[in-house]
Amino acid sequence: MPLAHPPRRRRRSLSVVLLLFTAMALMLGPMPSSAAEPDPGWWNPTARPSPDAQVGVTGEPFKGTDSQGNVRGFVDAHDHIMSNEGFGGRLLCGKPFSEQGVADALKDCPEHYPDGTGAIFDMITKGGDGKHDPNGWPTFKDWPAHDSLTHQQNYYAGIERAWRGGQRVLVNDLVTNGVICSIYFFKDRGCDEMDAIRLEAKKSYEMQAFVDKMYGGPGKGWFRIVTSSAQAREVVEQGKLAVVLGVETSEPFGCKQILDKAQCGKEDIDRGLDELKKLGVSSMFLCHKFDNALCGVRFDSGTLGTAINVGQFLSTGTFWKTETCRGPQHDNPIGNATAAEAEKRLPKGVSVPSYASGAQCNVRGLTGLGEYAIRGMMKRHMMLEMDHMSVKAADQAFEVLESEAYPGVISSHSWMDAGWTERLYKLGGFAAQYMSVAGPFSDEAKSKAALREKYKVGYGYGTDMNGLGGWPAPRGGDAPNPVKYPFRTTDGGSVVDKQTTGERTWNFNTDGAAHYGMVPDWIEDIRNVGGKEVVDDLFSGAESYLRTWGNSEKHELGRNLASGAAASASTSEWWNPFESFAPGKAVDGDKDSRWASEWKDDQWLQVDLGSAKPVKRVTLDWEAAYAKSYRVELSQDGTDWRTAWSTTAGDGGLDTARFDRTEARYVRVKGLERGTKWGLSLREVGVYAD
Repeated sequence: MPLAHPPRRRRRSLSVVLLLFTAMALMLGPMPSSAAEPDPGWWNPTARPSPDAQVGVTGEPFKGTDSQGNVRGFVDAHDHIMSNEGFGGRLLCGKPFSEQGVADALKDCPEHYPDGTGAIFDMITKGGDGKHDPNGWPTFKDWPAHDSLTHQQNYYAGIERAWRGGQRVLVNDLVTNGVICSIYFFKDRGCDEMDAIRLEAKKSYEMQAFVDKMYGGPGKGWFRIVTSSAQAREVVEQGKLAVVLGVETSEPFGCKQILDKAQCGKEDIDRGLDELKKLGVSSMFLCHKFDNALCGVRFDSGTLGTAINVGQFLSTGTFWKTETCRGPQHDNPIGNATAAEAEKRLPKGVSVPSYASGAQCNVRGLTGLGEYAIRGMMKRHMMLEMDHMSVKAADQAFEVLESEAYPGVISSHSWMDAGWTERLYKLGGFAAQYMSVAGPFSDEAKSKAALREKYKVGYGYGTDMNGLGGWPAPRGGDAPNPVKYPFRTTDGGSVVDKQTTGERTWNFNTDGAAHYGMVPDWIEDIRNVGGKEVVDDLFSGAESYLRTWGNSEKHELGRNLASGAAASASTSEWWNPFESFAPGKAVDGDKDSRWASEWKDDQWLQVDLGSAKPVKRVTLDWEAAYAKSYRVELSQDGTDWRTAWSTTAGDGGLDTARFDRTEARYVRVKGLERGTKWGLSLREVGVYAD
């Protein structure tokens, strides 16, 4: 039946055509359809808690590096995401995240209801009555605010907004203070500082998991805790936020002092540093607010300073002690302000001393245990935070770092005397400025612009959110050059509009830096007020921070060529039959022993390296008896000497002489003029090839 064949051939042809179309569709991907759901983009979560805050930023976050291979983006070198877990758990109200959403995370402390009367810390530090509308979600009438010290500013959606706005590195300093915890009326946990640090580290990792969950599972979120500079670079190149863990606490490892007696030892420091490394901590402060067994602090001023000085007494049994500064650098003036509520905590008959206006430096510097801790941090490739150290302690800490050419030094929020900035840059360190009003911030940034250009470094900011400080106030809706919404991010790829949480919409012009989500708005204000060049320096901050960190990780401590070498001297003091001050004591590796000369000028100490070796650096750890004028001399035969380095302004402490690498067998320290009425005395001499 021939008439039936043609239809079957047509069906086979149609089938072949359909198969071809199907194959093409598989190769080319799905055909566009007006009914298809738009791709939300990798930067948007598949689900958020409900209810939640809005982010207010649209557009894909930038990825990758610039044409020179440098990462791009801003760095916040000093923030406190988890400080609500410190200080006994009730000093700062609200949490940075909650599975139940913003209504649970951003709620006031129970004792603040019904009118905020129980906000005692605000009353102590601001001299007010602490009253405020305690309701958070959905109204947020009175908080968070740029001048409220007791309310959560680091809600995760605000940090997300900052990331979407161009920030690529955030240092989350784990923070607490045992004395504030102990004297504060409200708490729901103990006051051990290391317990608080452990808890805050744990909560930081939980926040990472919280964000990951919104994006589909482990490793998929934008909030990435990193423990190396290489990890951080990978995260930033993916367009995500690298979160670095730091520690800022007053008595790390239990290293407090009571009546000038240390309450910790070297074993506590080693054990504590090892634990912090296991927690993922990469940077830390040695002291904060109170003098401790490691170092003296840079004072706070005004009412807050007096309140902290009360805490210093309650913790250590001593108030701050001042002296006239020895150089141009100085600590913050204490002043003689009253802090009535805090002073009520003092024992009967004890009062805060008065301070002379001309004496602005802490008498306390870096202790032997403090130096041991710094050297322990260097061995573990950790970065040292200089802020909060007294001028004397900072000077001594720099001497230790310089003796090893160690680059891992950070000033993260303007609490280091600005006179040390070039010294920090010479080492390879990184500096950031405290988040402040755009005008003063820009002026300070510009004052150091030439220095940054000289050392080819970027700049950072330290928001110190949740840090019990204060943040940029609004310049006012009628101020010149206001932030105009919406605006584009620095990279130009995203658009930032006003941020809304519940019934409250935030406007930087009238609200200031009320919470972390206002960081992009603040940067835009800087661009308007201070100019593009300030923002450009900030935008290169992430690269500079990671460079400092990376160089710290690569640093190798030099081998002391003088250790155990034969030593001789012009003279050796002898007055104690039970203690030797022989030349060999300066090269025995024991900082508790020393060489000491007779009490006269023109003394020398000579070290025989055994054979000719390349020498580039000599370190001299002076005891109290030091040389004001001296030379470092080198020789091949012990007879013909050449001067490699000299000074006429020696001031004791730890000196580092650097010079061009030279072959030498003998190294001699030639003292010309004493700095004291005694002779010369050296604890240790170091000779290094690098």
